[in-house]
Amino acid sequence: MIVLGVDPGSHVTGYGVVESGAGGTLRALAWGAIRAPRQAPVGERLKKIAVGLRAVISAHHPDTLAIEESFLAANPRTALILGMARGAVMLVGAEAGLAMREYAALLVKKTVAGYGHAGKDQLGLMVRHILALKQTPAPHDASDALAIAVTCLTLMRAERRMAR
Repeated sequence: MIVLGVDPGSHVTGYGVVESGAGGTLRALAWGAIRAPRQAPVGERLKKIAVGLRAVISAHHPDTLAIEESFLAANPRTALILGMARGAVMLVGAEAGLAMREYAALLVKKTVAGYGHAGKDQLGLMVRHILALKQTPAPHDASDALAIAVTCLTLMRAERRMAR
């Protein structure tokens, strides 16, 4: 099973591709960030996100797309633009025929770091440990996306066990 985790943002969208192997071992296949210039119109930023994610999907053939749920932003404009970025990500996933799962940031942090209010550095270190990486993935958007993918695979494994 291969999961593409995505941490959507209108300027930086992190992605992480994680594979679940025999015995539940997890292996990071790829991670990074799709960057769009802040001064670019929103439509152009969304296009850049879509083109970048299509390339990741084409290269790694994930089965599932896991994305962070929306949160309430203090600034309504920020929340609206983030919603647009999430929509672009979900559209690309739907076009590719991927199953989709959404997870709250609190659940991702609790699943990966054991604490729902873990900081970005702590989450990155735990991702590094879980995936046996030589370095902590950078930028934080990429390590967050890997954490989302790890959460998805961990919870899917738990669901399968409970169904038995």
